[in-house]
Amino acid sequence: MKAIEELLLASGISPIAGVDEAGRGPCAGPLVIAAVILHDPAAPELAAVRDSKEISEKKREELFDVIMKLATSVCVIRVSVQEIDERGVHAANLDGMRRAVKGLTIEPAYVLTDGYPIQGLAIPNVAVWKGDQVVTAISAASIIAKVTRDREMIELDKKYPQYGFAGHKGYITAAHTAALAEHGPCVEHRRSFSNIAALLE
Repeated sequence: MKAIEELLLASGISPIAGVDEAGRGPCAGPLVIAAVILHDPAAPELAAVRDSKEISEKKREELFDVIMKLATSVCVIRVSVQEIDERGVHAANLDGMRRAVKGLTIEPAYVLTDGYPIQGLAIPNVAVWKGDQVVTAISAASIIAKVTRDREMIELDKKYPQYGFAGHKGYITAAHTAALAEHGPCVEHRRSFSNIAALLE
């Protein structure tokens, strides 16, 4: 278990929710935010849980099932491309975090987030620098959000195979840029992002 969780639990502050997102950077697809309360962050089964970007897709899928089994409560929020374009990715992310915490079946006593504090949340919360690497509950939320979003991008690939969403998951890669140049953007591309806006001009 990581230090900040130890300190909070030792102080009698429980339950603790970890919150993280997947999909801030891509120019296509939704933003996905997860809030997770773990029954026991120190459970041996969670020893391999870390930042989703540090582990393989296969391992993330395995840990997704472990987390869902051991978590006391999980809430996943999907923010559409349309909402991102209307509100901006940062505002949409903060609102998604609030909705994810509110959607938990158990109200946490404290909320830990990766990178950004949740403004407007009545529950005490703190943003942890590189939280998805140092807080087990945030790492768990990172995995839940990442796997959920990746699965959706794989489904979108079936609908829009010309873009290769299953491979790059909507991020701006050379292959994605080439596909955009050839086919133009689809409804799943974020028109508020500069590379997509430039194509529409």
